[in-house]
Amino acid sequence: MQELVKLTGMVLKAEPIGEYDRRVLILTKERGKVAAFARGARKPNSRLVAAASPFAFGEFKMYAGRNSYSLAEADISNYFEKLREDFEGACYGMYFLEVMDYYTRENNDERQMLKLLYQSLRALQLPSLRRELVRCIFEVKALVYNGEYPGLPEGRDWMESTVYAMNYIADSPVEKLYTFTVTEEVLDQLREITDLYRRRFVDREFKSLSILAEL
Repeated sequence: MQELVKLTGMVLKAEPIGEYDRRVLILTKERGKVAAFARGARKPNSRLVAAASPFAFGEFKMYAGRNSYSLAEADISNYFEKLREDFEGACYGMYFLEVMDYYTRENNDERQMLKLLYQSLRALQLPSLRRELVRCIFEVKALVYNGEYPGLPEGRDWMESTVYAMNYIADSPVEKLYTFTVTEEVLDQLREITDLYRRRFVDREFKSLSILAEL
């Protein structure tokens, strides 16, 4: 008999399989990134339609197989509806999901990455925060949690406020990350730094980031 497991996490990606099914990637607190098949999730009356969609966060009950899981049911606590209804917000959110898919692994301890993703998506919905600032904070903190953060790039005199912001992002817990704003000049420097980091540490292009660049 297959083991039924309960995992808390967020759907990073969903793709069609066959005529009625979906394969989903879920970043979980307990087992890192896992793949699961949602049988019948593409049928209009399926109870898994919403749960087997990107941004869905909650508790997923699954049967563990040899190489993947089968999604039995889900108790979703947050669908991030505001992002789904806002094209620009959805693009930022999809970019965050793509980044997490890139960084995270199966059976790794990805609790901090999951917490970062959740809080960053919440921050995207705040009218008081520039989404470009949220993106920069997210990218820097993801590097920190992935063990690749190199500190401030050398060979350039950065503004004092930029140095402070970067140190604050690197050292603060996730819960306190999105509690500040910066001037346009500082944001320009943060963009410059994160663009440099992306070229140095990431070996792929992100579709959603390309779309954002055209908006």
